[in-house]
Order: sequence, then C-alpha cells, then structure tokens
Amino acid sequence: MIASFFHRLAAFFIIVWVGFGLAACAGFVKGGDNRHNIPLAPALVKALHDMGSSPGEAMVIRIFKTEEILEVWKRTSSGQYKLFKTYAICAYSGELGPKMKEGDYQSPEGFYTVTPGLMNPKSNYFLAFNTGFPNKFDRAHGRTGSHLMVHGDCKSVGCYAMTDAGMAEIYALARESFKGGNPNFQVQIFPFRMTSASLAAHASSPHLSFWQNIKEGYDLFDINKAPPAWDVCEQRYVFNPMASGPLDEMGACPPVIQNAALDARKAADSQALSNVMALADRQASEQAAIRARGEAVNGFFSGIGNMFGGQPAPQPAAATPVQ
Repeated sequence: MIASFFHRLAAFFIIVWVGFGLAACAGFVKGGDNRHNIPLAPALVKALHDMGSSPGEAMVIRIFKTEEILEVWKRTSSGQYKLFKTYAICAYSGELGPKMKEGDYQSPEGFYTVTPGLMNPKSNYFLAFNTGFPNKFDRAHGRTGSHLMVHGDCKSVGCYAMTDAGMAEIYALARESFKGGNPNFQVQIFPFRMTSASLAAHASSPHLSFWQNIKEGYDLFDINKAPPAWDVCEQRYVFNPMASGPLDEMGACPPVIQNAALDARKAADSQALSNVMALADRQASEQAAIRARGEAVNGFFSGIGNMFGGQPAPQPAAATPVQ
C-alpha cells in the first residue's frame, strides 16, 4: 500500500509539473493568453519617435473599402496627426455602402469610437476590437448587427480581417495609446477615398446622400489633421457641433464651427455632381433624339413601301342593278 501511495503521489506531481509547463507555453503560441501583450517591435517604436510621436500618443484609424487598406494615424508633438502606417485588408465582406441589418454580411461604414471595453484579447480570430456598431447614427436608422470587428485571420462575415501579424501591431498600437491615458480612439470607415471625383463617379448610388454626409468628417480630418468631434441629429452625422452636451438624434441640429476650406470642398463636390448630372441628361437627350430619328426614318420607308405595292389598291363597289 505504501508503494501504491508513493506512485500516486509521484503521478500527481508529474501532472502538476506538466500543467505549469503548458501554461508557460500558452503565452507564446497562437491563441495563448498573453497574445494581447505582444510588445511593439523596437523598429515601430523608433519610427514613432522619428515622426515626433510615441506609443502612448492618441491615434486614429481610417479604413477604405475600395482601396482595401487600413491606416493608423498618430498624434505628434505639433498636435496634428500624421499617417504612421498602412495595412492591407486581407478580407472584408459585402459591397460598398453601410451595414443595414443583422445577417446581411455587410461591413459597416461611418464614424465609430473604440474604448478599452471594446478590445477583445481572446478573440477566436487571434486579436480583435469591436467597431461599436451599431452606433448612434445606425440606431437612429433602425440598423442592426453585432460583433462587427477588426480582427486577425483572413476571413470575414461583416468584419475587417487584417491577418494575425497585422492585427498584432494594430492591437498593440491601440493598447499603448490607452496606456498613455487616451480614453478612446476614432475609427473612420469609408467606401473609397472621398474626393469630389470619386463621389461624382458614384452619383447614381442610393447611398450618395450618406456618403456626402460622412465626407464632411473625412474632409475635416484631411484639412485639420485632427479627428473631428461627431454626433447625430436629424438622423445624420454632424461634425464639430457648437453644443455642450449630447444631441437628440431626431432633433434639430445646432450650428457647427465654420470652416472656409470645408465650404470650398462642398462647393467643388456640388459642381462635380452637377457636371455628372448634366452629362447624363445630355446623353439621355442624345439617345432619345437618335431613337426618334430612327423611328421617323422607319416610318418614312414604311410609307413608301405602302405606296408602291405594299397594299392592293381598293376595288370600286359593285353597282346595284335597276329593278
């Protein structure tokens, strides 16, 4: 019995030792509990310092569907943001346009705010953060959906998949930004680079008014090199509103901080759209004129055919005999 007891005791210690060994390895394999603490590579830290920033500085993420890229912007010592690094999107699902409802396999578009609570260090897709969909704008339009992530791997059902290597860096940049005291970071998601030309090229899209709305935020970031404050009123985004508190998403919009450069871009957008619509009207008129000429020519030759044997000449009626 004594020998049996010592055998069981030895087996117990072996199991405990193996367990500790496996726990220690877990931090160094995919899916391990320590993957969210992968440090930034020294080269990335140096690149941040070289551009006048640091790992703890604020950040902004911009996503472009057509170009299939994700940009990380970092705040610099000047107070403005500079593009730090661009990552290729490995996969996203759906088409151009916002997400409408749960199960439509559509990746979202719009402006989102990511807080530490939306970070997912134990994602089934390596690492992830939740975009925060549906946000205030989405809810104002009755849009539904859940777990819309930016994550690792290379497959998507409404998310943006960045590969494990890319997501490791993006996650670490977000983690260090939070550690620097920043309460959140802004995620801006667009269908394409929001130029006047690209907007005009999609003038016939049912999403045009939505894209015009979010282009205001795109332009303000491009002009000021700082993320615009955003809220929702009248069921639309409003940027840099002159208001002291949250807005009623259905209520009237307050005045916004005026920006001459933004007004100039809006005017350029309107002109580009007017040019496209005028061209479409001109082309439609030309096509209508071509059809009308074709119908007139066909009618002319049809009439000539009727005159020259197309139809037999009418016969005179027979005379009634005299009784």
